[in-house]
Amino acid sequence: MLKYFNLTLLILFPLAWFAPLLRAGLLPLFGLSEITVISGLQSLWESDVILALAVTFFAIFAPYLKTLGLALIHFGLLRRKVLPVLHILGKLAMADVFLIALYIVIIKGIGIGKVETAWGLYFFTGCILASLVISVLTEKKKAPGKDAS
Repeated sequence: MLKYFNLTLLILFPLAWFAPLLRAGLLPLFGLSEITVISGLQSLWESDVILALAVTFFAIFAPYLKTLGLALIHFGLLRRKVLPVLHILGKLAMADVFLIALYIVIIKGIGIGKVETAWGLYFFTGCILASLVISVLTEKKKAPGKDAS
């Protein structure tokens, strides 16, 4: 059953990338723009390529590679010895959620504009946390026909 929960993340992660993470605007009189992972990355690529590379890795590649790696383990196509590497990818993916939260706190603290969290932030965070739980449960589960490899 664990492997099917993991496979659903292969669908949920791309949905989370397009879900609104937050709504931001410069002044309360104007409407708020919704920011998604993808729209945020598009803006970053135009202004700061180094940061864009880091966020692209944290938000897209790390969680997706981890989910693919776990799927390969679940279906016996990859050795369980790579689980520590997958744990690191999961922690890097969680770093992106912390970065987003930090940006929200900083922007709210400065008081220049208005920022509201949106449902996509919770959705994306939930996907990351579900991936971490699946990873921990996969590690605790013994490989079929083996002791604890």
